[in-house]
Amino acid sequence: MIRVLVADDQALVRGGLGMILAAQPDIEVVGMAEDGAQAVDLAAELVPDLVLMDVRMPVMDGLEATRRILASSGVRPKVVMLTTFDADEYVYEALAAGASGFLLKETRPEVLADSVRTVVGGEALLAPAVLRRLVDRHAPTSDGVDASRLAVLTDREVEVLRLIARGASNAELARTLWISEPTVKTHITRIFRKLDLRDRAQAVVLAYETGLVKPGEPG
Repeated sequence: MIRVLVADDQALVRGGLGMILAAQPDIEVVGMAEDGAQAVDLAAELVPDLVLMDVRMPVMDGLEATRRILASSGVRPKVVMLTTFDADEYVYEALAAGASGFLLKETRPEVLADSVRTVVGGEALLAPAVLRRLVDRHAPTSDGVDASRLAVLTDREVEVLRLIARGASNAELARTLWISEPTVKTHITRIFRKLDLRDRAQAVVLAYETGLVKPGEPG
């Protein structure tokens, strides 16, 4: 059962999202928050698998709430940002804050439920090509960012991370590196564990911010 916390300052939206998700046989809505501060407290108390987080809320906005939830030393949930805005820079800011995906509130009910399953399964909620475009356009340069964080990776793992940042799927990674897809998955699991990453979205952001991949570099 996937445990979900919904955070939105609009009661109608919050209730609607809760009803849609609670109707799914494999999803349980464990809590509702009406602002970012309440979301932080409930995430610590309820330990959900995923938080649906509105970006614009009173008391504390969703971006700051996401940073605080994911800075916790306990079990950290996946976070998907909800908004009526879809500007590229807003999406990147959410990803840099630690979010695993981004959904517009107008998303159809069946897409919402599938998106929750996708993120809890470890995938980013953006197509690799779209993810790369966003990060390529908005990621800061690597100046001042500690690239030594990548020193824990083997040469092959660095190669895999670089290809992930360029938007390669598991199948494309396997073809490029002449290895099997199960081996690709093993490499990715090790990379995520060593770098304390939750999913591909975070891997792409880190690859750019450490200078492993640079904006404008060919794919």
